[in-house]
Amino acid sequence: MNVGHYPPPKRRGLIVHSSILLVLTVIAVVGFFNLSNSEVGPTFLIWLLAALLSFAPIPFFAYRIYSLWRADYHIDRDSLAINWGLRVEDIPLSDIEWMRSAEDLVTPLALPSLPFPGGLLGIRRHPELGIVEFLASDSKKLLLIATAKRVFVISPENPSGLSQTFARATEMGSLQPVEAKSVYPSFVVTQAWESGIARYLWLTALFLNIGLFIWASLIIPSTPLVAIGQQFAGGTLDTVPSSQLIIFPVASLLLAIVGWIAGLYFYRWDRERVLAFIIWGSSTLTSLLFLLAVLFIITTPV
Repeated sequence: MNVGHYPPPKRRGLIVHSSILLVLTVIAVVGFFNLSNSEVGPTFLIWLLAALLSFAPIPFFAYRIYSLWRADYHIDRDSLAINWGLRVEDIPLSDIEWMRSAEDLVTPLALPSLPFPGGLLGIRRHPELGIVEFLASDSKKLLLIATAKRVFVISPENPSGLSQTFARATEMGSLQPVEAKSVYPSFVVTQAWESGIARYLWLTALFLNIGLFIWASLIIPSTPLVAIGQQFAGGTLDTVPSSQLIIFPVASLLLAIVGWIAGLYFYRWDRERVLAFIIWGSSTLTSLLFLLAVLFIITTPV
């Protein structure tokens, strides 16, 4: 029997998401660069909004690229495994009631929100099927997997091949019983939140970054010039507009977000959780160092 992997189409989705991520990154970098060179006023506010609004979706699209890159559907005589980033669904073949193409439905499926190529993800309600969860990349190759819990929508590159393999596997019977498993990205966050150390590090980093943003926003209007850069003995003290202080809370927040996501990645495995705590602790320490850097800058006489 031809068991194995039936991955979804990835090329188009990776190109679309990578292009969006590249555009957002360029806008954010240009925005923060011009922000650091602008005087306090309307121009400063415009660049600040542009930089923040373009930066906010970057982790979302980065995770979607990672999820699509790792996405796979694997079937054998015991189960059908759906892997999509941190989302994992392992369905025993005995729990699958039927499998058919979405084109066979009388009432068409409504696609989830933000139906980007390579990222048809989310839960919708269908008048005939009830709760439907999308874990697909291509709207033209949708395949329905019905279980007692809900209907899953996937998009293998070869839908007919997966359907035929499922039919043969059902005829041959299971080799050993398999337990159903459902893992959601939010489960990792919830599990980590139950750890007192992780919760303390997260909240500490959050409050440090919020305080740094508030402090910088109060300093910039009231202090026209600050000293940033290397200062040599006996040399002239170089000063810059205080608006360049915005670099510090932005860089601190960026590193904190990257560290938080990286920590969650390692927290999924018991043997790697020490690395997760090290990364979160390093992010908290980095945020504190940025706060101290701003303190040293504003206390330097100019």
